[in-house]
Amino acid sequence: MKINDDKKHRAKNLMLIWKILLGLYIAIITVLAFVIPIGFIPGLGERARIIFLHVPSAWLSVIAFFVSMIYGIRYLRTRNIFEDVKSASSAEIGFLFCLITTVTGAIWAKFNWGSFWNWDPRQTSIFVLLLIYGAYFVLRSAIEIEERKATLSAVYSIIAFVTVPFFIFIMPRMMPGLHPGSKGDPEGAGPVLTFKMDPNMRILFFASLIGFTLLYLWIFKLRSKTEVLKIKIENKLYQEVQN
Repeated sequence: MKINDDKKHRAKNLMLIWKILLGLYIAIITVLAFVIPIGFIPGLGERARIIFLHVPSAWLSVIAFFVSMIYGIRYLRTRNIFEDVKSASSAEIGFLFCLITTVTGAIWAKFNWGSFWNWDPRQTSIFVLLLIYGAYFVLRSAIEIEERKATLSAVYSIIAFVTVPFFIFIMPRMMPGLHPGSKGDPEGAGPVLTFKMDPNMRILFFASLIGFTLLYLWIFKLRSKTEVLKIKIENKLYQEVQN
């Protein structure tokens, strides 16, 4: 018993240290995003600094939607309700950061293109993704039977993710638009895809991607663990009432 308690105590200490280090890492990246020299980028200038928040947010949403699909598949194979809980938790995080991507993109568009919304292919594609995953939550809230809700949600999460690579990576590059990287962009595929960035900017950009990925792992673990505990408590209370 004492050995198990010691292991739990060490695990808690390691988790606490990991959270503190992650917080410091994100804080350092945030500060550097505003002060680090990024060189001159034609047509973007200092407005290019939004890349340290905007692109990693989109990256995180893609990871979250992918993980949601994986747990959806695992639910269909095992019928374990906790797999459904993890799938839904990851979809929630993906939706949140997809929304952050949309908002930061709209703010950047206001300063760069003159208005918050321009129906640019990139803006439109991310908006369509919001609608697709918004419908996912509408579907879940409309079904009361847990097993049916989990099954339909799993199938939907798989189909929904099939559209993600198209709307994030393909469609915006096939159509002419205002966003860097659109078809006909005089800078080619844009500074992000071709990595035509100042060395400082490139290092901080990848550091930001790593930081957002770690942030996702922490939020996902926290969110899914909370929902799993909630179900366990509800089941325990139900069993006590039945007895």
